[in-house]
Amino acid sequence: MKITRIIEAPIALRSNISNAYVNFSQHTVSLLAVVTDKMLHGKPLVGLSFNSIGRYAQSDIINKRMAPRLLQASADDLLTECGSRISPEKVLACALKNEKPGGHGDRAMAASALEMAIWDLNAKLNDEPVSATIARHFDRPGRDEQVAVYAAGGYYYDGEASTKLIDELKHYQQMGFTRYKIKIGGADLASDLKRIDAALTVAGAASNLAVDANGRFDLQTALEYGRALEPYGLMWFEEAGDPLDLELNAALSHIYSGALATGENLFSHQDVKNLALFGGCRRGKDVFQMDPGLSYGMTEYNRMLGVLEGRGFNRRQCYPHSGQLLGLHAVSGFGLGGSEAYPGIFQPLGGFCDDSRFADGFVRVPDHPGFGFEYKNALLQEFQQLLA
Repeated sequence: MKITRIIEAPIALRSNISNAYVNFSQHTVSLLAVVTDKMLHGKPLVGLSFNSIGRYAQSDIINKRMAPRLLQASADDLLTECGSRISPEKVLACALKNEKPGGHGDRAMAASALEMAIWDLNAKLNDEPVSATIARHFDRPGRDEQVAVYAAGGYYYDGEASTKLIDELKHYQQMGFTRYKIKIGGADLASDLKRIDAALTVAGAASNLAVDANGRFDLQTALEYGRALEPYGLMWFEEAGDPLDLELNAALSHIYSGALATGENLFSHQDVKNLALFGGCRRGKDVFQMDPGLSYGMTEYNRMLGVLEGRGFNRRQCYPHSGQLLGLHAVSGFGLGGSEAYPGIFQPLGGFCDDSRFADGFVRVPDHPGFGFEYKNALLQEFQQLLA
């Protein structure tokens, strides 16, 4: 089996919303297709992916650096030992050939799009969901058939009315969600506390509600928010400060007794090691949110899990940032704590398959071959246009 073409194109997110730092109306994502000479059901076998949500399309890195390396490689150099599948580990290593270590920025997303497409391709060849392929590949006892899920939203909308947040969360509740995450840090503390109080009219117990500052705060502000949030008993307080400010996270962990969440903007297992060693993370309490779609793919994510478990943390403390099908299959295949979901935003990428159903805070993981992009109609249309 040989890779014959790699096709990438940027698409825009259909979202005019903001967190504490970013307005997403101009954000893009790289759609990617890896085409092979292997025939399946009368057509060339194709692996599909994208580079998660929250960064930008990685067109130049993919098309000018990484894709040429893969297309110039010998077919045998990219195959598994049995020769019947393409190896995600070998694809990642080839994509990173001649790249210096460290500096894990945009290239991590470019590499992840390529590596993830191989998982989709292999799972389709196995006629199974990616989560099952992950579980077998990494010697797991099996995938989780259903996973805990929370609805991520509560952004700052242009011209936001006081009832918009409540209406949004009620909509998620009617879909079957019981836990939610909203944004803070885009307003002053008093206004954000009012948003939390409004959200709790839907969420009920504070343990059903997480808040996310998207790295907005300096140390003094993070501690001020921590003291104000402490009495609530929230599900977690996410990314109070810059993701690389481990001193801030550690200081906050000393005064905030609830769960802290971070890691979505860490892209390597070395970064995760530093977080575990120096970030004040507490075993059995805090939440790790590394996203395989932003951090070199499932291969590197497995290394991250090894780092955490080697230091006494449990993989059930991991809730990947993602909100889409890439992350859902990672949660199921690796046996993680739960999945973020974007049921109404960041389209056409956000959320799961059109036939996914939520009940009592859980979702059944799709049985469709691959990631199941073909069963999310708006996204399928984008991939069809890419392949056309």
